[in-house]
Amino acid sequence: MKYVNLGRTGLKVSRICLGMMTYGSPKWRDWVLDEEQSRPFVQRALEAGINFFDTADMYSLGVSEEITGRALRDFARRDEVVVATKVYHIMSDDPNARGLSRKHIMDGIDASLRRLGMDYVDLYQIHRWDYETPIEETLEALNDVVRAGKARYIGASSMHTWQFVQALYIADLHGWSRFVSMQNHYNLIYREEEREMIPFCIDQGIGVIPWSPLARGFLTGSRTRDRNGDTTRSRSDQYAHDMYYREDDFAVVDRVVSVANERGCTPAQVALAWMLHRPGITSPIIGASKIEHLEQAGLPSISSYHPKRWRFLKSHTSRIPC
Repeated sequence: MKYVNLGRTGLKVSRICLGMMTYGSPKWRDWVLDEEQSRPFVQRALEAGINFFDTADMYSLGVSEEITGRALRDFARRDEVVVATKVYHIMSDDPNARGLSRKHIMDGIDASLRRLGMDYVDLYQIHRWDYETPIEETLEALNDVVRAGKARYIGASSMHTWQFVQALYIADLHGWSRFVSMQNHYNLIYREEEREMIPFCIDQGIGVIPWSPLARGFLTGSRTRDRNGDTTRSRSDQYAHDMYYREDDFAVVDRVVSVANERGCTPAQVALAWMLHRPGITSPIIGASKIEHLEQAGLPSISSYHPKRWRFLKSHTSRIPC
């Protein structure tokens, strides 16, 4: 496993981040694995050299954080892992248990730390942009979270580039903690981020940690045009059905599968190799519901392709219609 700095910080993270949304309570989503099923994934990720784990308060309404915290306490030392979580989404019927107000951020970080069983998180991220709260209020609250030692760094997630520009400018203006990472939607199918967000992050030294690098499993080649599949998630993930499944999306997957067959690897490996060699990308966040998903992502050939092999993949995937 290779390790790189998260943006311009001195924090070293593995080139692969394990996303913890898959682990929690099946009551939240029927494709989610429970704690007993989840623990081997954390253990195997650590064995493979992954030190970066990303969760959120809203994943299984907090259960994911609980599972993440217990597993990392059992299998790793706290100072040897990088733990990220997020705040924003609805956590209860209480009107203040959502958004990015000072109240919810202060309550949210304390609740997340209790569930994780930790004194601090390494990266505290805003899950989405809050149109109902002034960004100044949000940024000052996040700065106070960092100053209190409850988070080492702060990050952001999917938003418009102009919003991210505004947030960084205001933080700099007041001398507040600055976002060091952007967790955005980016993969071989969805490449809009190449237009503005990723170039801006490169310019500003922001670490890019994309979510859904395999398009929620769509890029594995296992999805069908009739929206059925061989897994519970492929059949029931309405979010994926809304984002993907267009005919030109399948054209991308068909080309990925073709390249994989030619090179004797899996479509997931091709898609992840493409991602890891894109400009500005720090650590894609992968989900894994089968141990072989981790095995594929952890292969040395994924994080350090031989130059000739990578040139082949780059030349072929660059012709994929996106």
